[in-house]
Amino acid sequence: MSAPQSNKIPVQQVDLDGTKHRVHPRFVTGFYQNIRVITMYALLAAFLLLPWLRYNGRQAIWLDVPSQHYYIFGMTFLTQDFYFIAAFAIIAAFALFMVTVYAGRVWCGYACPQTIWTHLFQYVEKWVIGDRNKRIKFDKEPMSATKVFKRFLIYFIWFVFSMITATTFVSYVSGTDALYNSWQMIGFIPFPEWATWIWVSVFIFAFSTYVNAGYMREQMCIQICPYGRFQSVMFDKDTLVVSYDYERGEPRGARKKGSNPDNLGDCIECLMCVQVCPTGIDIRDGLQVACIQCAACVDACNDIMDKVGYPRGLIRYTTERQLAEKEKSRVFRPRFFAYLTLLTILCGGVLYALNDRVPLEIDIRRDRNQLSSLNQQGMIENSYIVKLTNKTQDAHTYKITLAPQEGLSLEIRFNDVPLEAGESFDMPVSIYGDPDVIEFGQTPVTLNVSSEDGKYHVSKQNVFTTQGQ
Repeated sequence: MSAPQSNKIPVQQVDLDGTKHRVHPRFVTGFYQNIRVITMYALLAAFLLLPWLRYNGRQAIWLDVPSQHYYIFGMTFLTQDFYFIAAFAIIAAFALFMVTVYAGRVWCGYACPQTIWTHLFQYVEKWVIGDRNKRIKFDKEPMSATKVFKRFLIYFIWFVFSMITATTFVSYVSGTDALYNSWQMIGFIPFPEWATWIWVSVFIFAFSTYVNAGYMREQMCIQICPYGRFQSVMFDKDTLVVSYDYERGEPRGARKKGSNPDNLGDCIECLMCVQVCPTGIDIRDGLQVACIQCAACVDACNDIMDKVGYPRGLIRYTTERQLAEKEKSRVFRPRFFAYLTLLTILCGGVLYALNDRVPLEIDIRRDRNQLSSLNQQGMIENSYIVKLTNKTQDAHTYKITLAPQEGLSLEIRFNDVPLEAGESFDMPVSIYGDPDVIEFGQTPVTLNVSSEDGKYHVSKQNVFTTQGQ
């Protein structure tokens, strides 16, 4: 095969008919795989351990959907704070776009949950059956007691991992106390005493984990995940991608160790790059949708080049500008700076909003049935409902007062309003106005709410009306 005469990295159009071909990748070590494994399992460990962290006596990260209270390291968010969640999602999206513009699909290869769990499940197969050749041979063997036992052992370990994953996911919502400390005895067997929604959620997450990591595997990346589709829109000539150097590698061919035939390139046709690929592609066919840029082929090829005495880098992280046009790549370019600027603005805005956020909320609603009324003492009365929400993670006692204003006075049922962490309470209050002092129409009034310890204070304005009198 002769090297293609093109000034672009070849792009291979893969078959997307959905046919399932089981891929048994060979596990390889190397510079990039060491980084990849450390990154993947550090993220996995963080996912499993974060629900157990405590902060101020409460689960540090607890998305309590049933009660619509969301606790994150001392901050309490309610449903009305949904804009923070939207902001975090937008920041995550733009961060992913910026990383993709610079380094391609490194998220897929190094941090995507589908990649992490698939790698874990495949390693279980390697531990039970053996390396790639043994797994391929095992699939072709006729059914036997040994094969049934090994299959059962693999499926059982997958099931255990799926259940651990599912219960961890659910513990972020239900809380670890409700999930792991609720047990009942059925006969002599302890059985979890969970709400129906917990059972349903655990089943869904366990089933999804088992199917996605145990069966779908690379098909999730090739057929279902949209990220691989729109990545081409974000790629440019300076995006780092895993590429095969055609000019150096072609024509391919086997040769004896130590020899370097003039009619052959550096590729010795060992197929190691194909054997280690978790999606089963041949990177030598060009840039493909199925490539998750895990760099397993890079480490495998570098190892082979060391053994045959050729320079490393036949397959490497590079850019189209470097590989095809032989020019220096531009790291800092307008698209990168555009995403960086947007991220800076978004992160700055969220940090400012979080810092300026008072963990006490007050809402004043007027009595819509009657704007105002005249009591027996001849005072004009306006009725309101003051809703207090304690967004802190501690219990506090609050006091409601009226900002001093001539002719107006506040009548309240309780002088003190004790609220537990995250609790809301509707307090009916009345404001009385002296008709000889206040003006006819609408008069602005301000209600102040302060915590007993003086730590939190918030004010809200409404109007006192004399209309209809």
